[in-house]
Amino acid sequence: MITVKLFAIFRERAGLSELTIDSPPCTVLDLLARVTRECSSLSDFLSSGSIMVSVNHEFVKMGASVRDGDEVALMPPFSGGSGLSGIVRIQQEPFSLDHEVARLKQSSSSIGGIVTFLGTTRDISQERQVAKLEFEHYPGMAEKKLYEIRGRALSEYGAIDMTIIHRVGVLPVGENIVLIAAASQHRDEAFRACRFCIDELKRITPIWKKETTPDGEVWVEEHP
Repeated sequence: MITVKLFAIFRERAGLSELTIDSPPCTVLDLLARVTRECSSLSDFLSSGSIMVSVNHEFVKMGASVRDGDEVALMPPFSGGSGLSGIVRIQQEPFSLDHEVARLKQSSSSIGGIVTFLGTTRDISQERQVAKLEFEHYPGMAEKKLYEIRGRALSEYGAIDMTIIHRVGVLPVGENIVLIAAASQHRDEAFRACRFCIDELKRITPIWKKETTPDGEVWVEEHP
């Protein structure tokens, strides 16, 4: 049996979060044809090419093999442990910027600068009034991708330590959404590491955003 997980607008349109497919070894493309037959409401999405697929938490192409026991996730485009004090966390509850920066500073006496990016909910998006936002993620895979991003920031951008926190669930306007905190010896490395992390988070992490507007609910696929 192959477990197929659905997220964001795919989940809403199908009316379920996962289904099981009894299928011999096949390709992702073959599997999508099976899913389309069982969930005709997804046919437009799955045939449009505007879809991302992972097999066992790794992104794959349409020709990739799928076997019995695999977990396959069908995802719309994204909204885009080392013993150190920096962390990766996805949570519903609020976080404290001061607390997280203080914790980060304790990881090394070599830290000379900390650059933070704090993302918050705003009341206007693409000239539409926004009342609230809702964030959904793919548990397990989202955390894995954030750890990969953090690891690259440490190894490639000169960061000494990093903290990445993203909230999920329903958030009213004015709430904190995401925190990226990059600590390094010098400011240039900290700025570059922070920018890299937020850009990669939006590009490869399976987290989606839905906005509630006067015109209804809208899933956001592009993140400037």
